This record gives sequence, structure tokens and C-alpha cells, in this order.
Amino acid sequence: MADFSRPGSLYGAVDLGARKQALESQARREAAGPQAASSASIVDVTEETFTTDVIDRSMTVPVVLDLWSPRAPGSSQLSPVLEKVVGDLGGKAVLAKVNVDASPQIAQALRVQAVPTVLAIFQGQAVTGFQQVLPEQEVRRWLDELMAAVEQFYQANPAARPPDQEGGEPQEEPVGPPADPDMVAAEQAIDRGDFDAAIESYQRLLARVPGDEDAKMALAGVNLLKRTSEVDPADVQRRAQDPADIDAQLLAADLEMLNGSVDEAFARVIAVIKRTSGDDRDKARRHLLGLFEALPAEDPSLAKARRALASALF
Repeated sequence: MADFSRPGSLYGAVDLGARKQALESQARREAAGPQAASSASIVDVTEETFTTDVIDRSMTVPVVLDLWSPRAPGSSQLSPVLEKVVGDLGGKAVLAKVNVDASPQIAQALRVQAVPTVLAIFQGQAVTGFQQVLPEQEVRRWLDELMAAVEQFYQANPAARPPDQEGGEPQEEPVGPPADPDMVAAEQAIDRGDFDAAIESYQRLLARVPGDEDAKMALAGVNLLKRTSEVDPADVQRRAQDPADIDAQLLAADLEMLNGSVDEAFARVIAVIKRTSGDDRDKARRHLLGLFEALPAEDPSLAKARRALASALF
């Protein structure tokens, strides 16, 4: 069954601590009326529309991401099957098609090794997928398992179910205080890719409300995005083969965090701490503590990593 429990990041659109902002954005779009949302179940996605067509839509409906290439024979076999089986769901899922030749940054960000690759995105996370051409029957079985997992998620979190979802009850509009202006400013800065402005907004918020856990997580997530926004993952991977290249090791850990490999990221930095001393060790330790802040306090990976860190230090 798909795991929706850990906040994730995809293509820098939703950071590890900012899923709340994405949900608020979705709520505002819904408040604008049904004309603000497209009902199309199949969309062509580019680097410019990825956030809206994939990340934002996945907050309320599973998005099946078809990463294809006109150069790959398997794509011409699989894509029509995906269009058919997703279309048969009558809008309960969306098929988002990405030509990786035209949008290479998406493929790079998602660590796509071969095409066709299919990923299921829900609540801003890649939750399941496959990388080979499957017959229609197996694609339907995979999609049925995805939809069953989504339904289980909604049963466990009924308040998250969109009002127009079949079987769901309309939810009353929550009444509460207006959104914090610094939180809104940070969200807007993230939307336009201005990580420095988002960081400043979160820092102002935390100066006023030091105990705001959402802001702490979001700040750590934006810092993570800023550090990796202009790096070449292939270059980092090459450099990280040298254990003595501390900066490469820390960047590799950042990329692993963004890819959802949280335990691997923690283990990498702890290994650096074990084999270094002085300023290098302190740099790695502080970097690891920053990564810790990008996850909720109850995340089981944190307890494991904190024990390993204590063992490495003492």
C-alpha cells in the first residue's frame, strides 16, 4: 500500500515543511469557484506548469505522471493505455504527461533513469510507480491499488476529503483567525521561486512566534531547496564518490532528502561526522541538525538518527 505519512518535496514545488501552504493555496483556488479549476483528466505538463498541474492538483486528486519521450518505443505503447485507464475513472484521477525531451529539468529533479516512467503523485508526494511497459490489465491493477490506498487515506483523514469527492460529506468552511501575513508572504515567495524572500518571511514569523513548528519545518525546507536549486545532481554524485569532499557529501544528503531517501541522507551525514574532526565535524553536525528540522518531531527516522548521532559524537 502506498505510504502518505511523510511530507515530501517534488521538483522544489512543495518543500518538506510547506505542505500546509500548498493546501491553503488549493483552498483559495476552490473558493474562487469551479471555473478556476480544469476538469480535464489528461493534461500536458511543462516545467512552467508542473506546480499547478501536478503538485497543486495532487492535493485533492491523485495525479498519474507519465514521463515519456518520442524517442522511446515503449512510450508509444504505454501512453495510450494510461490515457484509457485513467480516463475510465471519470475524473477521479488525472493523467499528467511530461515529454522529458522538452522538459529535462522535471526528469532530472525526479531522478528519472529511463522512459517510460510512471509515478503516482498524491498530496505533493510520489507514492508509487513503475518504469516498464505493462499490459493494460496490470496497469489497471496498479491503478486500482493506488485508488484503494487513496480511499484508505481519506477514511483515516476524513477532513482531508474534497467535498465533491464521491462518498465524501461536504465540509463546513473552517472559521479561524486570518492567515499570518509572514506565512502568506513566504508562500507567495515560494510560488515565484524567491527562496531568500521566503526565508526572511519565515524568520520574521519565528522571531514573533518562536514555537511555531510549521514555520520551523518550512524554513528548514526552503533552506534545503535553496541549497540545491542550482546544483547538478550528476556532478554532486560524481564528487560524492570522494569521502573527503565534505561539501559534496552534504549536498548529496540534501538531494537524498528531496528524493525522499531520508534515512540515507541522515546516514550519509553521520558517516561524515564519524570520520572527521574539528571544523569539518562541526559543519556536518550543524548540517544534520538543520535536516532534522525539516521533519515533524514524531517522524520515526528522527529518533533513529539522533541515536546514531549521539553514538558518533560520544
